[in-house]
Amino acid sequence: MNDFFPFLLLTLFIVLSPGIDTALITKRTIADGRQHGYKMALGITTGTLVHTCAAAFGLSVVLMQSALAFEIVKYIGAVYLIYLGASSFFQANKQGHTGQESKQDGRTRRRKSAFKQGLMSNVLNPKVALFYLTFLPQFVSSGSAIPVPAQLMIMGIIHTVLSITWFLLYVFFINYLRNWLMSVKVQRLMDKVTGVILIGFGIKLALEKQQ
Repeated sequence: MNDFFPFLLLTLFIVLSPGIDTALITKRTIADGRQHGYKMALGITTGTLVHTCAAAFGLSVVLMQSALAFEIVKYIGAVYLIYLGASSFFQANKQGHTGQESKQDGRTRRRKSAFKQGLMSNVLNPKVALFYLTFLPQFVSSGSAIPVPAQLMIMGIIHTVLSITWFLLYVFFINYLRNWLMSVKVQRLMDKVTGVILIGFGIKLALEKQQ
């Protein structure tokens, strides 16, 4: 691989940049606790491994070259993000108006789906596939003894390791703010803000043009 250290530095900056993954992990950690924040983080980073394999073995190229495939995945991903955002936004309006039992049932359902939500939000985002197809190849060496697919896999795994390390640290520290953030007023605000962010990302994804 060419320019390994520049790749490492740029990847680190990308990992630390806040985005949809940060919003999802923040909401889950505050709402359900550290363990479920970890599950969300693992789901998201498992999704990056799926994209890594897809890029390494050419599946992402097919996705980017097929207008129909791109549109299908794009709209499924957009609808899913908007659904998550709308659920979060309207959940904020229900805070304080439901009984303890119904809130506990809802919390149990959310906990069960933490890993799946993280995985689906990542896998169904074609912009992640586009990132792997446009960013990683810049650091591939065609003259290397290491095959190109193997180079892509190595870089994808490095990105995944950096991501999960940052996410786990982020969840660990934000959990200490949980007692303050668990107040009904703050929860309503967090749910609404997260909902708007997710809906915004979903709309942006739906309007995304194929490269």
